[in-house]
Amino acid sequence: MPLLPKTPSLSRRTLLRGLGGSAVLGTLGALAGCGVPAAYVAPGDRAATDRSATERRLTWANWPLYIDTDDKRPSRRPTLEAFEKETGISVDYIEEINDNDEFFGKISPSLMNHRPTDRDLIVISDWMCGRFVRLGWVQEMDRSHQPNVTEYLDPLLRSPAFDPGRKFTVPWQSGITGIAYNRRRLGREIRHVSDLWAADLRGRVTLLSGMDEAFALLMQGNGVDITDWRTDDFHLICDQVEKQVAKGQIRRFTGNDYIKDLSSGDVLACQAYSGDVIQLQADDPDIEFVVPEEGAELWAESLMIPDLARHKTNAERLIDHYYRPEVAAELAAWVNYVCPVPAARDVLASSDDAETAALAEDPLIFPDAAMRERLAIARDISAGERTEFAKRWNGIVGV
Repeated sequence: MPLLPKTPSLSRRTLLRGLGGSAVLGTLGALAGCGVPAAYVAPGDRAATDRSATERRLTWANWPLYIDTDDKRPSRRPTLEAFEKETGISVDYIEEINDNDEFFGKISPSLMNHRPTDRDLIVISDWMCGRFVRLGWVQEMDRSHQPNVTEYLDPLLRSPAFDPGRKFTVPWQSGITGIAYNRRRLGREIRHVSDLWAADLRGRVTLLSGMDEAFALLMQGNGVDITDWRTDDFHLICDQVEKQVAKGQIRRFTGNDYIKDLSSGDVLACQAYSGDVIQLQADDPDIEFVVPEEGAELWAESLMIPDLARHKTNAERLIDHYYRPEVAAELAAWVNYVCPVPAARDVLASSDDAETAALAEDPLIFPDAAMRERLAIARDISAGERTEFAKRWNGIVGV
């Protein structure tokens, strides 16, 4: 287990979604209306012959820098190599996912036309997972192959609205969208979403540009239950943000580049991801991350097995490997996101190395009880809502 987190500040929530995703869905709908077979795949048509017993391999597509590596030999991935050695299953690990919509565009032609993607396992953000689940492009997992998932998956992540009971998805890593700020430069605490609109922060605030990333936290500031929000809740947020833009309160809308604004002091407070802030705090301990008293959004990037995957059982076994607390702990010590296996905390706490043991007490990796009470998974934006909402949000952001 590494003594210190090694992951650079790279957010997997990516930058701008907006009309890109809705355009893809619009294209799918138009094709269906023009006599092209509908994109939806029925449950009975999703499985291929599983070759796992005779072909001891699988192909796994993931984001860059999203798995532990060996400090001295970065090409080695210790937790993955341990799985290969134990099971005899070789894993072709491909770091090819850089953006959810881009990856959707890459593999959707195969899935829509009922052809294999040549990938047995993929990792994408939960809001995009919801799209795959609705389209029937992923297979239901066999939990008899995943006893660790059954036992150790965080209760907060077990049943999102897009996949009740997590039948089709399993979280890879999780995180929180909250507020980051520089307490020394600001000279006070931030405790509420509404604190972003204080007069002493005029022109020193950024919000996330991606609609899917920004809306939930802002709704929570209005006291909305984000697991069951309504259209009026979204448009109220847009009205409020438009007013703040007109006042000059918001410096700009950002992707992951809020990191440099906060580090330089150009921005004093911003919407931020918990995993990024851990890295920022290593260089500047004055930067704090807060889950507002009204709550914050808990999200995940999740593992899925696409339709017609040829090595489904092998993929299910690999997922379960990462839900062993000792493996989850090793991964958490490296990537520094919210660990979806709370039992990994005790593994880290028992480390003989003080810095590694300290990670067990970091609430941005293992949220404490008080923080957990304020976290919720947002209902995702449905296909029917997306075009309308994206047009409104992108008009505010300036896309």
